Amino acid sequence: MRVAIVHYWLVGMRGGEKVVESLLRIYPEADLFVHVYKPEAVSPLIRSRRVVESFIGRLPFAAKLYKNYLPLMPMALEQLDLRGYDLIISSESGPAKGVVPPPGSVHVCYCHSPMRYVWNMFHDYRSATGVLKRLLMLPAAHYIRMWDALSAQRVDHFVANSSTVAQRIARYYRRDAEVIPPPVAVDDFYIDPQAGRDGTWLMAGELVPYKRPDLAVQAFNAMGRRLVVVGGGEMLDEIRRIAGPTVTVLGPQPFARLRQLYAECFALVFPGEEDFGIVPVEAMASGRPVLAFGRGGATETVVEGVTGLFFDEQSVAAIVDGVERMQALPLNPQAIRIHAERYATAVFERRMRAFVDSVLAAPERRRPAVPALVSVGG
Repeated sequence: MRVAIVHYWLVGMRGGEKVVESLLRIYPEADLFVHVYKPEAVSPLIRSRRVVESFIGRLPFAAKLYKNYLPLMPMALEQLDLRGYDLIISSESGPAKGVVPPPGSVHVCYCHSPMRYVWNMFHDYRSATGVLKRLLMLPAAHYIRMWDALSAQRVDHFVANSSTVAQRIARYYRRDAEVIPPPVAVDDFYIDPQAGRDGTWLMAGELVPYKRPDLAVQAFNAMGRRLVVVGGGEMLDEIRRIAGPTVTVLGPQPFARLRQLYAECFALVFPGEEDFGIVPVEAMASGRPVLAFGRGGATETVVEGVTGLFFDEQSVAAIVDGVERMQALPLNPQAIRIHAERYATAVFERRMRAFVDSVLAAPERRRPAVPALVSVGG
């Protein structure tokens, strides 16, 4: 069986690329197709495999400006030649699922989320751009939205990383999806028996507007409690500027330092709404509780009153209230860790392989029923 894995771009190692690594372990002979590939930015496992770029990778400055070529990516995907492949697995967050599968093949899409910047977060992204980009986004997003919804019909089966994303798939594509949470390397984290003794909280992740790191910093400024901030992104300078004397902004950190901070903190604060949210699971794998905004993927991974708490609105006051409630929460680090283990990499790989095998073993399941088209004319 020939297997093709289609990913949007390989320019770093984040959650989507960890899924690609798992897929490559499940299907070691698979070929990998992407828009842009930076070998120096990915893992040795990915570099060891055959990687084919779309024509986007040959455009000027594509390694840095690939997102500017988004309107060309539908055409680029449709030009990829997948003849001879029996199984196609697309990893979708940026454009990936819109390939043209050959007859007789099975196409499974693992969807991290329908493209946020043209669907559920379009207005957030547009309001954060300059005047020229804001104008250009209107026709470009309209075109990509139509193509994206149409190309969903080229997928035989969707797999979503969370129920939150499955609901988006149903809303935007009118398709059902199996839910299989993404892989988290829980074995890379450890419990520190001395954790949390100085009361320091942690906020980790990319510092971008939709994650609302500014709210957490303002809340800890107001309380005078210690907070350590880890991560890079477009808001790093702003977060450093507004941080008070009890907030330490470290910026990007190597993994060894990050896992130490997870293990030592009192708790993690997670103010954004995520599709799944790997950071809370990493904190729980370290035996630490999570205070999360009560929407999105975190509501599926954090157990209220056991592995953490939620706050109901993205505001400074709500975070302050949540921090105060967390101080009184009885903690069992071992129980928190055991809960996190259900998201281990081995669990993802076992579930994903079983799902694909079930599809391949039952030909009648390969293509979902196509609804009849009814036209009404006068």
